Amino acid sequence: MAQPDKRSGRIDTFLPDFCHIRIVFAVIIIAELLAFVLTLATPSARGGDWGYLSLVSIYIQWIALISTAMLCWLRPWLARLSNNGAALAAFALLLTITTLFSELAFQISQHYGRGALSINMSHLEFFSRNFAICTIASLLTLRYFFLQHQLKLNIEAENQYRLQALQARIRPHFLFNALNTITSLIRRQPQRAEEAVEDLSDLFRHTLNSADAQLPLSTEVEIARRYLDMEQLRLGERLQVEWEMEAIPADATLPSLTLQPLLENAVCHGIEPLRLGGVIRVSGRRCGDTLELSITNPLPGPGEEVQRKRQGLHIALANTRQRLLAHFEDDGKLTSTEEGGQFRVNLRFPYQPCQNHEDTHR
Repeated sequence: MAQPDKRSGRIDTFLPDFCHIRIVFAVIIIAELLAFVLTLATPSARGGDWGYLSLVSIYIQWIALISTAMLCWLRPWLARLSNNGAALAAFALLLTITTLFSELAFQISQHYGRGALSINMSHLEFFSRNFAICTIASLLTLRYFFLQHQLKLNIEAENQYRLQALQARIRPHFLFNALNTITSLIRRQPQRAEEAVEDLSDLFRHTLNSADAQLPLSTEVEIARRYLDMEQLRLGERLQVEWEMEAIPADATLPSLTLQPLLENAVCHGIEPLRLGGVIRVSGRRCGDTLELSITNPLPGPGEEVQRKRQGLHIALANTRQRLLAHFEDDGKLTSTEEGGQFRVNLRFPYQPCQNHEDTHR
């Protein structure tokens, strides 16, 4: 059965997006490898002829590229089919295009073929040979795409389990510290205590809500601000935050709870161990259709306890990196650097507007 795509609400088959340049490049490489194999398998009288390799490459590349263009054009229709239906439709399309090109190549050879352009076999033999090669190559390619799709589903399932664990995780000491802070504010600043309760309520509502696998950046920033507000009540002037997010579109899509865990690491592994605290800087910029976010925090000096804490830091970074990979594939990257007593996390991902940006804020 086809798998539902949670991001678009449609049925997602195992066939990749043949409109994507990465898939087109992969098809070209596979077609050229097939041309080399066929040339090497040809009797030595012609197998070593570079002109023959060129003709085979042109013939196979034309079939491959036109098939890719047709699969790209038919993608909306194929997406509504089951996996089996999409596979049969793609397989039939490949055979049809190969048949048409085989007939065209044979007719050109019969009327204009001289030397390398001549086909020294009967009409039936030429068709049978091409049909068999196309069948084997198509089945192997479709099988490869199916295995890639299954691997992607496994990664997404693991990513969903990680997200659920992240959403269900409530740091006990953070909860107790927040409640103690609110208690201390009730008599001195009742209005601020009420605001803190609302912040804590909103933070937990977003954290425990697993309805959306993606959120607009504006909502992610709101969740992060709620968290930092609670921590600032506890840490006071030791925690300073600088935001520079004006260059990032508010409707950019991010996997839910991407910023909050990274800021939690910045507080726990950077600000909290420092006696005087420090500044967390969150900045973003846009480069065409690519967005970049960076989170910078100071680092404490070397120590056994700090080193032990940093192990948890790297686990959190690995989880976030895998979630970006599952959501944006190769276009989503997370890197981290330590330089000059500062720890910097960089996120790079494509700009994908959130379809339900307005509904998210209702």
